[in-house]
Amino acid sequence: MPPGPARVNRDQHRPSKPSPMSMVSSYDAATRTGSIVTDRSDVLQEATVSADGREQQLAAMFVALADTHADDFDLVEVLDLLVTFCVDTLNCDGAGILLGDLRGRLAVMASAGEWTRALDVVQVRNGEGPGIDCHRNHEPVIVHNIAQAAERWPRFVPLAVRHGARGVHALPMTLRQETIGALCLYGRAGVPLALDDVHVAQSLAETAAIGILQQRALQASTLLADQLQTALNSRIVIEQAKGIISARAGVDLDTAFRALLQHARANNLRLSELARAVATRSVDPASLL
Repeated sequence: MPPGPARVNRDQHRPSKPSPMSMVSSYDAATRTGSIVTDRSDVLQEATVSADGREQQLAAMFVALADTHADDFDLVEVLDLLVTFCVDTLNCDGAGILLGDLRGRLAVMASAGEWTRALDVVQVRNGEGPGIDCHRNHEPVIVHNIAQAAERWPRFVPLAVRHGARGVHALPMTLRQETIGALCLYGRAGVPLALDDVHVAQSLAETAAIGILQQRALQASTLLADQLQTALNSRIVIEQAKGIISARAGVDLDTAFRALLQHARANNLRLSELARAVATRSVDPASLL
């Protein structure tokens, strides 16, 4: 029988140093005062646009994840930035986030690439896959050869193989004993992520969890449910806008999403607001390309 996917103790994939906070503290003082961001749009843009090296990009991403107290904090937008950052900066070909609601039910909250979204949707619909196991067991799930995991995940593996996925790192979004989701990083080259990249990805996942849980703690449970529903509604609108741009401009969905994200950043707009404007034809889709 071929070996199944390896379960790795999550403590082996936590970085000892540098810590997330030490990375953030090295960020350019012009964009923050102490730990408070003074210009959020600049910080978010730093996380997706090439900066003066990887450390500065990392610092900007950590600040974006941690700045949940800002009035314009947009959960969907920040998680979209996170998966895009992982693909652009780490040695992976796709990234997605499964996030649980207040009852622990997982939903696909962000994906970098349509094929990645397809894999995450299959996980949620069928209740199986690396992200599901990662969330359920509160520990990383690392598979270097997805094809060998068919017995464990009979619905997930065929689709993953069809999309060319060779390996996956599913990393828990955890604060202390509470796991609220999973960050799934997919590779097509058959080359495992470098240990440094795993450390960075785990730190990002945990920082995202801290930010989300901090935001939840500031609100009553009824408001939390409304916020998560709003996030899901925003995701639907963003998917509609991607389809409209794709059809109008004759580009694939990934290119359409990149155009949507870049236009929002360049014009200091919330991603969900721009998507809604595209969906209602208030903004010409062709103007985004």
